[in-house]
Amino acid sequence: MREEILLALHHYWRIPFGQQHARNPRVIELANALRRTPSSVAMKLNNITSLDPEEAARGVHGLEGASDLDRQVWEEFRSQPDITAPESEELWRTRVERGADPGSMIPGATETTAERKVRLGQEFFRRVVLANFDGRCALTGLALPELVNASHIVGWAKDPRLRLDPTNGIALNRLHDAAFDRCLITFDEDLRLVVGDRARRALRENARAAAFLDIEGQRLAEPRRHPLSQGHLALHRREFERANA
Repeated sequence: MREEILLALHHYWRIPFGQQHARNPRVIELANALRRTPSSVAMKLNNITSLDPEEAARGVHGLEGASDLDRQVWEEFRSQPDITAPESEELWRTRVERGADPGSMIPGATETTAERKVRLGQEFFRRVVLANFDGRCALTGLALPELVNASHIVGWAKDPRLRLDPTNGIALNRLHDAAFDRCLITFDEDLRLVVGDRARRALRENARAAAFLDIEGQRLAEPRRHPLSQGHLALHRREFERANA
């Protein structure tokens, strides 16, 4: 039962409240993997919604059938995402996608247990962030997953508490992801692209200027599930200002 709740939570973070219904192909996919009906999975997702303070703040309350175990696993996921998110990612791979079982790998010279947990957490974060922007680069609309990264607003090494926080992630194509990570670009309070002086000087007469200067001021796409944290973005803008002073 705990595993099923973790799988439901893995799913919960990736779909908006209004799509937690039995006709959603993703709900059907999970139901098939669990050998349950889509209606029962949709009900579980709506029960979980009742535990979510962020949804409650939006006036969304879900159903009132959450069990004590639902509450326990929910609290674990919220308070210890570095443990529960990798666990749910591993379960999703093995029980839903039927992929190779990362847990069956014996850690050796190439990957330790801790490294595997980090990798699984990163892949969970990527799934959630890309789903939040419908699988597209939030800036350009590029829809090739191989070329779209889950970019951390507050960097991975800067605050471990935010590593798996979906409000700390933007889906960006690899070029703009690298520029954002290096504070060559940022986004203002209205989520519009700002190009820094370092990039501006280098790109003024460069053929790649179109990728930056020609779209300066363009707004990020609206997130589908998790609003971007203005606090995290403000921290990035301060780093951006120092880097371009």
